[in-house]
Amino acid sequence: MNEINTKGKLVLGLQHILAMFGATVLVPFLTGLNPSVALLSAGLGTLIFHACTKRIVPVFLGSSFAFIGAIALVLKENGIAEVKGGIIAAGFVYVLVSQLVRIFGVEKVKSFFPPIVVGPTIVVIGLRLSPVALSMAGYSNGVFDTKSLIVSGTVVICMILISLLGKSFLKLVPILMSVLIGYLVAMFLGMVDFAPIKEASWIGFSPDAWTSLTTIPKFSLTSILAIAPIAFVVFIEHIGDITTNGAVVGKDFFANPGIARTLLGDGMATITAGLLGGPANTTYGENTGVLAVTKVYDPAILRIAACYAIILSFIGKFGVILQTIPTPVMGGISIILFGMIASVGMRTLIEYKIDFSISRNLIIASLILVLGIGINNIQIWRTVSLSGLAIAALVGVTLNKIFPENI
Repeated sequence: MNEINTKGKLVLGLQHILAMFGATVLVPFLTGLNPSVALLSAGLGTLIFHACTKRIVPVFLGSSFAFIGAIALVLKENGIAEVKGGIIAAGFVYVLVSQLVRIFGVEKVKSFFPPIVVGPTIVVIGLRLSPVALSMAGYSNGVFDTKSLIVSGTVVICMILISLLGKSFLKLVPILMSVLIGYLVAMFLGMVDFAPIKEASWIGFSPDAWTSLTTIPKFSLTSILAIAPIAFVVFIEHIGDITTNGAVVGKDFFANPGIARTLLGDGMATITAGLLGGPANTTYGENTGVLAVTKVYDPAILRIAACYAIILSFIGKFGVILQTIPTPVMGGISIILFGMIASVGMRTLIEYKIDFSISRNLIIASLILVLGIGINNIQIWRTVSLSGLAIAALVGVTLNKIFPENI
């Protein structure tokens, strides 16, 4: 790797911001959280991760898509205080898993989450979100709102064209470009309200952001059970991300600093996000893609990008501009991204060559899919309930351990 001067690092840091920006602010839009707080959480979380991993792993932490459905549901039914409690609990799950990995080794812990469990569970996450995507795109009671359909349809078409036909830079930012085009179309149709932008201050947080930051977390068993268990699924994703990052950089991060440290970094970052009111954090493959393209692997550049994210979160008008993006714009993005989440689960099953002629695999996958998609929530005691996703994952993990390998 060639040495890069300070100005070069500042520019490369901006590139990493572009790579992470679309996905990081998309999650709060889809869940109802504040995008400025999400940027602040991502920036601080990245710096915390680097502190936990000896400052040698070049990754950026942004908003995790895996938690979208659970966060949106808890926010709608119980409010931001319980969302914060659930995300903090998810962070402690990461910390717990990091210590289990330290004690028992990563392979022992991974044995509870093989591809036959993880793949269908990821499919469930994507498919449970599909009605949300269509609703945001303007679909209700069997019909589409005309204006919303025009905007969301434009966004979907842009995403497809840029992803398939775009060159170099455009291929790195299909979400950002599609949102910009969708925003312009929505402006033309009179769907954008500019009044909040004029009223917002240049420096400081919006009232919504302050509410998120100052609300005291509330730890209810229902919200914790809805959000925290998802961290067990993301654990496998984390291992894949760190493996990929190490392969790109040419270093074995399992050996140094060790997967226990990277999981601890994810956990502490997610706990911080929960305290602030941001989404749970996860390592971003988008930024690993930038590393592969630029072949510049200096972790300091990722820390510069984290500082940029923190600065952006404090620009009041910027945060309000993000909030003026019409729902159908994000609905168009969601249609593709939620489908992609489900497709990633299917890809997991294909890549690991899961044999569905074996009854064991067929039964485990079938139960995860039906329970995860068919059950919304089950009340188990007073106000305590379990989400279909949590039930499906628990059944999958249990059956994987009970059933013999070849039946």
